[in-house]
Amino acid sequence: MAFLLPFLKIDKAVQDRIVPPSGYTAQLTVLTSAAMAFLAVFALTLSLATGRLADRWGDELARSSTVRISAPLSQVAAQTKAALAVLTTTPGVRDARALSVDEQRALLEPWFGPSLPIESLPLPVLIEVLETDEGYDAEGLRLRLAGEAPGAVLDDHTRWRRPLIAAASRLRLLGLLCLILIGGVTAAMITLAANAALSANGQVIRVLRLVGAKDDYIASAFVRQFTLRGFSGATFGAVLGTVAVALLPRAQTTGGFLTGLGFQGIEWLWPCVIPPFAAAVAYGATRFAAKQTLKRLM
Repeated sequence: MAFLLPFLKIDKAVQDRIVPPSGYTAQLTVLTSAAMAFLAVFALTLSLATGRLADRWGDELARSSTVRISAPLSQVAAQTKAALAVLTTTPGVRDARALSVDEQRALLEPWFGPSLPIESLPLPVLIEVLETDEGYDAEGLRLRLAGEAPGAVLDDHTRWRRPLIAAASRLRLLGLLCLILIGGVTAAMITLAANAALSANGQVIRVLRLVGAKDDYIASAFVRQFTLRGFSGATFGAVLGTVAVALLPRAQTTGGFLTGLGFQGIEWLWPCVIPPFAAAVAYGATRFAAKQTLKRLM
């Protein structure tokens, strides 16, 4: 019967009939790939959006500083004037101005509401300092302010910027970890489905061996079918996830953190990577499962 082998190698339709065209294994493969691809899109979205937001906040804090004037009421005006004089003559300072009462109210409004009687509160005067690209010597500026305006305290936002940079790196790491876990779950589910399909077709595999079919030929049928199912399911899930992301609210200056979620620019190409990645995972998982199961069916 070995003379039948060349025809089996040539006829892909015959090879494809080795794998059940439907059933729970096919449905499980497609459904798992679609669900994991959908989750992968959102993992990418959250990782990129939160990292982008933390980077933007870090950049904004890096380009600006604040001087706080805490002094007796009779000295506030004089110390504010002295601090502004020091700042305007400091190399690396592009601009410096004292915030108005309305601007201070706008800063406190998200926490205390619009009805806060800010005029009756002993709030310090805040001076916004904008830096040049080169920046300034923070320690030297602190010494000058201490001499000219003892009530002035410089905050260069270092204590705020460092946690944001750390958060951005950790969020990217978490996004990568989520993608690894999604890939692992996909591989595990496809391995189980491939093992079930191979075991269910044990009699067919034995007959093919009797007519001269090699294990590589039999395995390739399962590998091709499960790879195509993984790719098609992941494509559907990635498209669905991308559409869901596109329907999210756009970033707005008046909106909150959630309005900044989504892809921007070339980031929209990232979902296109998910289906080939899922296909590669399905290929490796099915090939491993086929070799292990065919050895047991010897």
